[in-house]
Amino acid sequence: MKLHKLALLLPLLFSSHAVFAAPSLPEAVAQDYQQHLAPLFRHFHQNPELSHMEVNTAKRLAAELKEAGFDVYTGIGKTGVVAILKNGKGPMVMMRADMDALPVEEKSGLSYASKVRTKDWDGNEVAVMHACGHDVHITSLVGTARQMAARKNDWSGTLMLIGQPAEERSGGAQGMMDDGLYQKFGQPDYAMALHVSSEIEAGKLVAVEGSPYSGVDSVDIIIHGIGAHGASPHRGKDPIVLGAQIVLALQTIISRELAPKEPGVITVGAFHAGSKHNIIPDQAHLQLTVRNDNMETRNYLISAIERVAKNLGRAAGLPEDKLPEVKVDPQTTPPTVNDIPLTQRIKASWRKTMGDDIFDQNYKRLGMGAEDFPFLTTKPYIPSLYFAVGGTPKTAFIAEKNGGPAVPSHHSPLFKIEAEPAIRTGVEATVRALQELMPAKAP
Repeated sequence: MKLHKLALLLPLLFSSHAVFAAPSLPEAVAQDYQQHLAPLFRHFHQNPELSHMEVNTAKRLAAELKEAGFDVYTGIGKTGVVAILKNGKGPMVMMRADMDALPVEEKSGLSYASKVRTKDWDGNEVAVMHACGHDVHITSLVGTARQMAARKNDWSGTLMLIGQPAEERSGGAQGMMDDGLYQKFGQPDYAMALHVSSEIEAGKLVAVEGSPYSGVDSVDIIIHGIGAHGASPHRGKDPIVLGAQIVLALQTIISRELAPKEPGVITVGAFHAGSKHNIIPDQAHLQLTVRNDNMETRNYLISAIERVAKNLGRAAGLPEDKLPEVKVDPQTTPPTVNDIPLTQRIKASWRKTMGDDIFDQNYKRLGMGAEDFPFLTTKPYIPSLYFAVGGTPKTAFIAEKNGGPAVPSHHSPLFKIEAEPAIRTGVEATVRALQELMPAKAP
C-alpha cells in the first residue's frame, strides 16, 4: 500500500516542481516584455511630454512602480518620481531614468508613431516625439522594478528608482537635488543610469571606463559696434565683420591651443545681426555651445574665448567700453565620469553572467553629447556608472555601410529604436548590476 501511494505521488511531485520552478532571468524578462513591457513602451512612445510637463508620464510610471511593490513618491523637483524598495541590510543603490520628450514631429514610419501636439514653454504649438529614447529608459526602469521585486531572495539592501524630468532642457536632475532628494530618501552608495543608443548594435552594451558624456556650457558673445550706412562703412564699426572674424578665430582655440588628444568643441550655433541690406548695425550676437571632458579643459576654453573676442575687438579699433562681452550661462553641466573601479566590477559581472559577446566591440565615441546625470553624483560624490544599450539592428549598419539609408541620429524626426532587444538587454543588465552591488546575505 505504501509503495502504491508513493508511486501515485511521484508524478505529482515532479509536476509541482515543474510548475513552481522559477524561470531564468533572461526567460523572465522575455516573458514580461511580451506580456507587459511591450504595450507599456508603446503607450509611453505614443504619449510623449515635454520637459517639466511630464505629468501623465510621471503618473503612469508611479502607478507601475507602486504596482511592482515599491513605496512611491511624486512631485519631486516638479514632476520627478522616486520609488523605494527596502530589502534587508545592505547598500542603497540608485537607478535613474529620464522621462521627457522633444519638440520634434515624428517621421519614423512606425505604426505607433507619436501624433501628439501641445503648447511648448513659450505657448507655441509644437509636435512632440520621444526622439532620444527616454521611452526605452522608463520602460526598462519598470521592467527592472518588476524583476527586482520578484527576486528578493537574490539581493539585499535598498533600491532607489528615479524617474527624472527635464533632462533634455537640463535642470531636471538639479531640480530634484534642490528639492532635497537625498535628504528625504537617503544618499545612495552607488548610482547608475542607462541610455539607449542608435549608434550601438541592438542588444549590445557599452560601458566607458572614463567619460561617456561631456560637460557643456552655453556662452553668449555680445559684439558692440557703431552703426552706419552700408555705403559708408568708414563712418562706423561693423560688428558683423568683427563677429565673422571671431567665429573663425574661435576654431583656432581647438585646433592650435588644445592638445590634439584632449577632447573639446566650440560650436557657434547662432549669429544674429542686422535688419536691412544697407544698414551696418550697432550690435551682433553669437551663441556658442562649448564642450569638455574635464573641468580643467572647460576653464581653459572659457578663458580663451574671452581672450579671443576681446582682443579682436581691440584689433578692430573698438574703445575699451565697447569690447565684446562674453557671458557664460551659470547653468553649466559637468562631464559624466564613470567611476573606473565600479565600471570594471560591473563589466566583469556582465561578462560572467551575459557572456563576452554582450559588449559592442565596434563602438567608438565620436561626439560630445552631454547629460545632466552628474548633478546627482558629483555633489556629494557618489560612485556611478552610466552605460549604453544598443538600439539599432546590425542589418541597418550593414545597409548604411553599403550605401543604403543612414541610421537616424538621436533628436532626428526619423529616429527609431528596435525596442525589444534594447529593453530586454537594459532590464537584464540593470538587474545583474544591482545583484552584483547588493548581494544576498548568507543565511
